[in-house]
Amino acid sequence: MPENRSTLTGPPLWLFFSIAALIVLAIVTTVIWVGPLPPRVVLMSTGASGSDYDLLGARYRDIAKRSGIELRLLPSGGAVENLRRLNDARSGVSVAFAQGGLTNEARSPELKSLGTMFFEPFWLFTRVPAGVHFEGLHGKRVSIGPEGGGTRVLGGQLLALNGIDEHIAELLSLSPDAAGKELLSGQIDAAAVVASWDSEVVRQLLASSDVSVVGFPRADAYVALYPYLSKLRLPAGVGNLATNRPPADVDLIAPKASLIVRRDLHPAIQYLLLEAAKEIHSVPNIFQEVAQFPAAQRGDLPLSQTATQYYKSGAPFLQRYLPFWLAILASRILLLLIPLLGVAYPVLRLAPSLYTWSVRNRILRLYRELNVIEAELESPAGTKTPDAYVRLRRLEERATRLRLPVSFAPILYALRSHIALIEQRVARGAAQGTSGGPGSVQRPQP
Repeated sequence: MPENRSTLTGPPLWLFFSIAALIVLAIVTTVIWVGPLPPRVVLMSTGASGSDYDLLGARYRDIAKRSGIELRLLPSGGAVENLRRLNDARSGVSVAFAQGGLTNEARSPELKSLGTMFFEPFWLFTRVPAGVHFEGLHGKRVSIGPEGGGTRVLGGQLLALNGIDEHIAELLSLSPDAAGKELLSGQIDAAAVVASWDSEVVRQLLASSDVSVVGFPRADAYVALYPYLSKLRLPAGVGNLATNRPPADVDLIAPKASLIVRRDLHPAIQYLLLEAAKEIHSVPNIFQEVAQFPAAQRGDLPLSQTATQYYKSGAPFLQRYLPFWLAILASRILLLLIPLLGVAYPVLRLAPSLYTWSVRNRILRLYRELNVIEAELESPAGTKTPDAYVRLRRLEERATRLRLPVSFAPILYALRSHIALIEQRVARGAAQGTSGGPGSVQRPQP
């Protein structure tokens, strides 16, 4: 029997490399699926200096700063310009406020809503009696807001419904602050403003005894015609209790302001904005109850997937209890554990069994070849098989070159012993053949 040169070893390196490659592939796939890290700088389009959008943008900026995000504010003419910037990917603007009724999904396919944030009442202040059909504004100087603002769009629509256009009245493009000053000084006759109750110009005009806020006794009709509008009630005396301004309850109509984002804005930033919105807009005021906003209302645009999830279950668990960037890092580590648990663990558990099956199969192949040779020798024609000894030697050489784990040493030893026994039988047959016996097997000369 030849010298034992079989190598007893552990699993081969190719097995470890294969497992490592599968794990790396799973991790890379996970990283691609998760996407890039959140941006550290986000551009927000706001409004004119001192407007609601401008003041609210500053509050969002301060909250984002606490989480290490720089929210850069870009002044604008108002909601119309905000939407124009959001729809233009080259502008770099990712988030902005927008008044309801200015767009829709077909016109803004790349935009999503984070929900409605607050009411924006339509205020019409006048120095002259307006009348139910605004007939008192015929031939008057009326400010309906600057270009790019939502006031101009909504004011123009409402006046047009009552037959007021640039041919009937002189329609001016003044900012809310400028319109308020000129109205109080008597330079203009009326001013339309779309702004929240907290707006300084609104409070100033409501408290004045020189101007009156125009009510909408047919508010239900306006809401029926424009479903994005809501009917609000302004209580008597709320502007100035001492002078009882306004002197009676006033029905107003109001769109809702939504926080709009580009659909590709990172989900973590969307969650951050929603948490800021909850902090800022959930407080009650004259027109809203506590926690009424932010609200999961579609508005002009559908809610983003992130916003839908937020309104169902709140911010992600880690973002609720960890600082922003630490939560992002921890969530990514957890996501990277998915391939380790989902791929590596089963592979590592199955690898020994697969390897054992592979090694055992290699040995069994040699056994099958040995059984074929043995069957041929035991057949009637077996004594005429002169190459049996050569085939056995080759089979033994292949067995000695096997690299096997130590646990397979007994099986390998049994195989080689079996080969040796059959070689001895062939040798005996060859010896008989040399003496001239019948039916002998010729052993080849070395």
